[in-house]
Amino acid sequence: MLKGASKYLVEFIGTFFLVFTVGMAVINSAKPGDNSAGAMAPLAIGSVLMVMIFAGGHISGGHYNPAVTLAVFLRGKCAMIDALVYWVCQLAAAAAAAFLVLYLKHPAGREADGTLMIPALIVEAIFTFALCYVVLNVATAKGTSGNSFYGLAIGFTVVAGAYAVGPVSGGAFNPAVALGITLMKLKDMSNIWIYVVSELGAGALAAIVFKLVNPPDDK
Repeated sequence: MLKGASKYLVEFIGTFFLVFTVGMAVINSAKPGDNSAGAMAPLAIGSVLMVMIFAGGHISGGHYNPAVTLAVFLRGKCAMIDALVYWVCQLAAAAAAAFLVLYLKHPAGREADGTLMIPALIVEAIFTFALCYVVLNVATAKGTSGNSFYGLAIGFTVVAGAYAVGPVSGGAFNPAVALGITLMKLKDMSNIWIYVVSELGAGALAAIVFKLVNPPDDK
């Protein structure tokens, strides 16, 4: 990737997941079963911020917040051009996340087992991407090698996803889990393709992004 640009993509991804989780965990939907995480919303929000810092901190510093970027800039640890581009990326990510939340919270076309096909495809892809992105960055990158937090980061990615989008899709983020919940008749067999397609595609995309944002010696 263009030298130096990887940190901007990391800031976009981290801020997107933070704002997306806030919206999905806090906003109530008009559709039964698609409600907020209630009292557990802070856990989901804090979890996703934690795992995104674990995943991207070694690349961008893990700001995901214009106020943090300003503080780091005034501290003298962030160049002005980087601070300005960080702000653009953070605000663009927040807007993208907000519009997607509004779409997902007002869906139509519920399947027989209660699954909403397009929203389920979207949220399973988004949090499977997050899971794979975090795994690759905390468990396979040279910049985070030898860390003792990779299990915590990976596990809490699933916690955040389960609270944020579990009511929409069941929160599988794993084709093996999707098969399990289908065999247990929690989901209809006719909808298993939703999980397989979205999750495998998201895993492949996470690998591409990892290769883009990490320096050559981290791959």
